[in-house]
Formats: sequence, structure tokens, C-alpha cells
Amino acid sequence: MGSWVSIFSRLARGMLVCAAGLTQTHLTDASAQSTQQLPLYKQADASIEGRIDDLLRRMTLEEKARQLDMYSGARYLVESHTDDTHAALDAAFLPEKAQRLWGDLGVGSIHDLNPTPEQANSIQKWVIAHNHLGIPALFIEEGLHGFDTGTVFPAPINLAATWNPQIAQQTGAAIAAEARATGVAMILAPVLDLARDPRWGRVEEDFGEDPYLTGQLGLAYVRGAQGDTIDSDHTVVAEPKHFAGHGSPEGGTNTSPVHIGERELRTVMLKSFEPAFREGHAMATMAAYHEIDGIPITADPLLLKTILRQEWGFRGFVLSDLGAIERLYTVHHVADSPKDASCLAIRSGVDMQFYDFPQDVFQKAIVDCVREGSLSRFDFDRAVRSVLRVKFALGLFDHPFVDPALNPRVHRSQPHLAVSLESARESMTLLKDDGHLLPLAKSTQRIAVIGPNADVARYGDYERESNGQHISLLDGIRAIVPQATVISSPGKDIDTAVELAKQADVVILGLGEWQGISGEGFDRSSLDLPGNQEQLLEAVVATGKPVVLVLENGRPLTIGWAKQHVPAILEAWYPGEFGGQAIAETLFGDNNPAGRLTITFPRTVGQLPDFYNSDPSRIRKYVDDDGKPLFPFGFGLSYTSFRYDHLVVNAPAPRSDVAIGVTVEVTNTGDRDGDEVAQLYLRENVTSVETPDRSLVGFSRIHLKPKETRTIAFRIPQSQVAIWNSEGKWAIEPGRFTVWAGGSSEASLAAHFRLEPRLNLGDFPSND
Repeated sequence: MGSWVSIFSRLARGMLVCAAGLTQTHLTDASAQSTQQLPLYKQADASIEGRIDDLLRRMTLEEKARQLDMYSGARYLVESHTDDTHAALDAAFLPEKAQRLWGDLGVGSIHDLNPTPEQANSIQKWVIAHNHLGIPALFIEEGLHGFDTGTVFPAPINLAATWNPQIAQQTGAAIAAEARATGVAMILAPVLDLARDPRWGRVEEDFGEDPYLTGQLGLAYVRGAQGDTIDSDHTVVAEPKHFAGHGSPEGGTNTSPVHIGERELRTVMLKSFEPAFREGHAMATMAAYHEIDGIPITADPLLLKTILRQEWGFRGFVLSDLGAIERLYTVHHVADSPKDASCLAIRSGVDMQFYDFPQDVFQKAIVDCVREGSLSRFDFDRAVRSVLRVKFALGLFDHPFVDPALNPRVHRSQPHLAVSLESARESMTLLKDDGHLLPLAKSTQRIAVIGPNADVARYGDYERESNGQHISLLDGIRAIVPQATVISSPGKDIDTAVELAKQADVVILGLGEWQGISGEGFDRSSLDLPGNQEQLLEAVVATGKPVVLVLENGRPLTIGWAKQHVPAILEAWYPGEFGGQAIAETLFGDNNPAGRLTITFPRTVGQLPDFYNSDPSRIRKYVDDDGKPLFPFGFGLSYTSFRYDHLVVNAPAPRSDVAIGVTVEVTNTGDRDGDEVAQLYLRENVTSVETPDRSLVGFSRIHLKPKETRTIAFRIPQSQVAIWNSEGKWAIEPGRFTVWAGGSSEASLAAHFRLEPRLNLGDFPSND
């Protein structure tokens, strides 16, 4: 993807389209002269920065403040709404409400509307006509794993389990296209926090515990959503969140403090975000609720100014998480009034509030602070400039309306549905298969499908389970073995469930979690199967029937008894609207599972935090437990088997900046086709500060036929092994390294090499 300079230059060189729809080559001399008389900010062929400068000079303080505010749409702009976040499909826009709400000052952004194209156009037309500078509104909505009533994709934890950046990019592109076709130009995704505490309810929104894997998948998602340019009818602004470190809260409770220092912040927590901004040029981000070492994120200029803007070159705008600015006053107590909180946030690098304070309170506060001098005009204009830059880059000033004919072609299109199904298939993660119980024979006659997740399609948070085709586990099984007798029970009455199990040739238990147990604000003190599921599981296994446990859940669960006593376990996470089909295809052999865990399964909550790339000083052994995980990061089985051989490292010549080259041979030693996720881990043996036991530095999902061997090549930039040293600088330190290759973080095939970098200690300016 091109740099910001190239993106903006392409926009500046774009053809000017006049009101009649004629291209620049057809402009008459009179129309060309008329174009030249337009204010610079209205000239589509002018540079974006020049247009922003011209517009800022024309704006009052009040008009600028309005650009930094978000407004809720469904409750206040239309005649009816289905809930607080959705306008009714046939609801008319009410201009008189808009007039009372906005007057003639315009609007920064509109959220919680989920408009039809016609509704978006009506509102946009009014907004442009009713502020004298004609500044358009920005429509923002959720898009975590699907947009509104569009295609329902697997949850992000599923997407990560594919270890496939191409699927992540296709998912981002599909969600973006469905959103932009309605007039929505920004989505609040992806979530790039590292899930370091599975008690946290938002684990399902993440890509797992590893910074490198999360960074690569996040980069792919952003590239898909934003494309080569966001000035199109099918791309949107992506907004990586929650910046930063939100996934490691104290006690696993949402918004709680995060206890890390700057070294861990830079080398771990920010590494999951950095590619999305440095390489993907994401144009927005969300500042999180929590504090790090006593400093709330929305009041942290180190994160929002120094690192994000100065070091990473961020050019978009920072949106506060809902209520995060208000927390500066009500929770963190680093501000003694709403006014102080509002101005502190803008001064620290936030650009737009998200329903924090009432709009009149917030806007008056920052205007008053500017006039009093407690908020500099530089910081104030920086925030306004950031929002306007996004609007110009989106093309909203030049073509603010959406073609209503586009939505029927894009909404739930066949290519998008195909991506959802393929993502679900690739995310299926086989955790156990003793005696090769799986795949099941399609000739099986009597099948019992039991459990609270047996006949419900579980989507996870930020998605209505009424959307999409919602194919359940039971639906999928009945479709794939139509000749079989399939009986089912939700398992509430364990005695009834046991009687059904006794009648079956095989029992498939659909267990796990659901909305209200997993998701935002649903943190758990226990990771055991909720409700009566453990009792149900043990009672069904006691029948002696072959049992397959299918988990649909948003976080790792402590299923130690199941691992010991159940012969087959399939982790399906929340696999989207085609989840039941993907699960059934996997159970009966049409899909060979190749999903891999992106988060460690602990044996007990007493092991937490329990992630694979901990520092070597971490003592894992307890008097009542050996400290080993139930299932390690990167783990997953297949219906075939793989062997790794000939791990070779091509170390750079001394004082060279050439990348480290690594190759390894992978062979399918089984008797059927299958995908393998080849994983590469690395450690520098001795460093000036303590570093993890091993860290993921490369991965590749490959397809191999039986007995086929392929050589996988990895390229590791030297910057990838840089550390943040005790002097507070990036450094590539000379020394000996160990690399491991294999099918999980417990890979044993190792090789060693020595690196003599070109740069001396302390000379490495940034981890590019």
C-alpha cells in the first residue's frame, strides 16, 4: 500500500467532477474560470493540506468545536427507530430535529444510526446546506465482524485462528464495502488489544495474545477496509482499537488499570498496533478507557502525540472510547470538572469525544479553554485538522452522497458470504482426537446433539443472532447427513439428555458460552463451563457412548476434565452465520481442520496470567499444579500429520542490515490433504534487558497433499529483533540467537546463529 504522500497525491491529481457529472476534460472555459473562483477548500484538484488550511481560516471557534463532537442518530434524527442504534428502514429524516440539534454549526460525526442510503443522503444534504461552509458529516458505525444486517462473519478470535492474513484482508474489504454502500464511511474496528487475561469478556474481539500475529492480521484487515484509497464507494476508514494495552486489565475486568512499564508497552502492547499505522496507514484510532501506571490513555501525550503521531506518522484522528474522557473526571480524578477533562483530553492528543459529556458542555468547554489560553490554538486546530483531513481524504467534500443502487448489489453479496464460510472453515481448531474418532462416518445412523449451543448459532458480541442465515450445529449436522436420525436436547434436564444419549451411536455436545456471559462488560471470575454444563458433560460421558465436544465460546475455558475424559474436542469459537455448516463439515471430514490457537488455554485461573511468551523469570510450577497449559499457543490438530526437517538460518554478514533468512521443510506424512500452519519462534540468548522465552516472528499457512514436502522461507528484518533497552532506546544487540520451527509454540526443531548488526547499541531510532 502506498504512503500517505502517494495517497494524497493521487487524490489531488484526481479528475474534478462538476455538478453535471462532466469530467475535467469536458469543462468549458467558463466552467474552468468558475472553478478557479471557488474557495480553495472546495477545489477538488487542490492538495488536501492546502484545502484544510483554507477551510480552517474561515471557521469560527464554535464551528471548529462542532467538528470534534459525535452525535447519536437513531433517537434524534428520524421519525422512528427499531432501537437506540438503528433507524427504522422506512423512517423519514426530520429536518426540524436536526435544526434544533445542530443549528448552523454543522456536525463532526453521526453514530448509532445505521442508515439506509436514502436516509444518509437526506441527512448529509441537510447538513451541507445548513452550515455556511458546507462541511459534510461523517457517518460512523460498528463493523467488528459484520456491518449492521449484512454478512455475519466469524468473530475476530475465529479470524485469528485461521492464521491467514488473506482471509483477514478479504473480511475487512467485505465489511467496508457493505458499510460504504449505505453512506457509512468509518467502522470501529479492528480490535488489536492483546488478550492476556481470558477472564476479560472482550477476548472474543481480539486476535489473541501475540503481538506479531495480531499485528499482521490487523494490518491485513486495515488494508482490506481502506484499500488503495478511501476515496471510493467501497472502502472506509478503519479504526484500530483500543489504543493501547486494554487487553491486560487488572483482574481481567473491563476498564481496570493495566500494570506495565514503557518497555513492555513498546515491545509488546504497541507491537500489535504498529503495523496497522506504519504500514496500513489506518486513519483513525480509539483511545481506551483505562490507565497505564496511573496515566489515563485519554490524558497521555506520550501515546497519543509522541508515539502515535511523531514516531509512527499517524495522520488520522483519535476518537475517545465511549465515556473515556468523562472518566478523567468521574473515575480517574485527574480533572476536577467536565471542562478540565474535555480540555485535558484535546491537549493530550484526543480529537473527538464519543458521547462523553453533553454536546453543549463539551463544545463550550474547549472553546472557553482556547479563549482563556488553557488549551492552545495549536492543539485545538490539530484536532480539527485531523477530523477534516479524514473527511477530505474520504472525498466527502467532493462527492458526499452514496448511490442508492449500490447497496442492493453489495449487501450480503455472494462473494462476501463465501468469505464468511471459508473463514469459519479455516478457523476450526481440533484440540483432541483420541483413537481417530473424528472424522465421523457419514453412515452413522443415530446422532444425539445435546447442549445449550446445539440449536443456536452463536455469533458473539457486536452482532445480532437474528441476522444472517444463523446455521446452528444441529442445522449443519442434519444437512450433511440427511439420512441419519438426529435427536436433540438443550440439556437443561440432564436426565432427559442422558436418555437421549443412550439411544445414539455418537453424541455431539454443543457447549460453551453466549452473549451475556462473554462480550463487552461480561468478565468472569471463573473459566469453567458455565451453568450446569460440566455436570451435563460428565453425565453424558458416563453413558459410555462416543462423545465429541464442540465448543462455541469467546475465551479459553478450563476444561481439564474434558481433556482427560472426552475423546474428541473441537474448538469452534463463534464462527458466524455459516458456523453450523463449517462445524458439521469438519466433524464429518469434508473440512480438514487447521485452525490454531491464538491464546493459551490455562488449566486453572490460578495460573493467570498464562501466555506463552512470558519472561524466563516466570516460575510456572505450583505445589498443586505443574503450571503447564491445558493447550498451548499455536496448537491445533489435523486429520493428517506433518513433519518438520532441515531448519536452516542464513544470517546476515557482519554489520549488514540485510534481513535474516530462515528455511524449513514441512512434509505431510499422512494420507489426506491438509493445511499446516508453520510457525517460527526466536530468542536472543543473552540481552541487556530480560526478553521473552521465545517470540513468534513468522508464520505461513500452507496446503500439502499426502507425502508432499515444501520448503517454507521466512524473512525476518533485523528491526524485528530490536529491544527497548535500559537507556530507553531501540537497539539491535549483537549476540547468539535460537530459532524454533514447528506446529505450535512448543516447537522443538531448533537452529542457532549469530548476529553482528550494523547499528551500534542505542543508535537504533525506531523499530521500522
